[in-house]
Amino acid sequence: MSFFKRLFSSEKKETLDKGLEKSSTSFLSKLTKAVAGKSKVDDEVLDSLEEVLVTSDVGVNTTLKIIERIEERVSRDKYLGTEELNQILREEIAGLLSETNSGEETEFTIPATKKPYVIMVVGVNGVGKTTTIGKLANQFKNAGYKVVLGAADTFRAAAIDQLQIWADRVGVPIVKQQMGSDPASVAFDTLQSAVSQDADVVIIDTAGRLHNKVGLMNELTKVKRVMQKVVGDAPHDVMLVLDGSTGQNAFEQAKEFTAATDVTCLAVTKLDGTAKGGVVIGISDQFQIPVKYIGVGEGINDLQVFNKYEFVDSFFK
Repeated sequence: MSFFKRLFSSEKKETLDKGLEKSSTSFLSKLTKAVAGKSKVDDEVLDSLEEVLVTSDVGVNTTLKIIERIEERVSRDKYLGTEELNQILREEIAGLLSETNSGEETEFTIPATKKPYVIMVVGVNGVGKTTTIGKLANQFKNAGYKVVLGAADTFRAAAIDQLQIWADRVGVPIVKQQMGSDPASVAFDTLQSAVSQDADVVIIDTAGRLHNKVGLMNELTKVKRVMQKVVGDAPHDVMLVLDGSTGQNAFEQAKEFTAATDVTCLAVTKLDGTAKGGVVIGISDQFQIPVKYIGVGEGINDLQVFNKYEFVDSFFK
């Protein structure tokens, strides 16, 4: 397929290749074993492939969809050699990701019609939420946007301090109050400040607690309602940050958060330290929520816009 031959920015692609190296090596070694001694894709190969996908954290439901697509191709083309399997998998997984309307972007952009563009960030503590916000602010700033951060995770002093460190590092303004303040009040102040500064992007950090889903739901609903007093259609995105290295646990978190609030996009972090990169494919497909950003390294520029063609190309390297 021609889209795999697109010219990717070499530096970005190298970082992605390196970040997905563990996932790619693990997956391809399992795939090689699965087809060893086989020349054509038959039921036995498909059974082995199913196991490879599930153990690569793609998830059972998504794996079954992929196998079904390959079975259709086998019956249509009558003969498929195992040497073609890698390319077929690329095409079918990219096709599956296309169904969530995600992964077409290559740059950090926001719609020109929304100003300020408000992103509310959710996710449990420890997934890299605040770090992702800092890196995202850096990328938007580098793209020429004026960014304001809001420290509405007021339940942990460390969260406010950490966001302040990122604001200083990136060189963007932050709106904060004392620990224990009303998160909705912080969000309100942040949007007022952003409007007065003619900011392009506002990123609001929120509390990462999931032990009481009803409490979380009420809190996020209140934050949204209060924000809308300043910007009528805010937030424009509710971004859930997930730790890719937790594999199936990330699925559980996605399930909990999508039940508690309207999640519109995902950021999957820490993919460089794990062989569980398949989780990106499974979560995107299962929840039908687009993956917008992926974290593939520790560096400040190692948060990337998720592009399905680049991702699949690196995953099957």
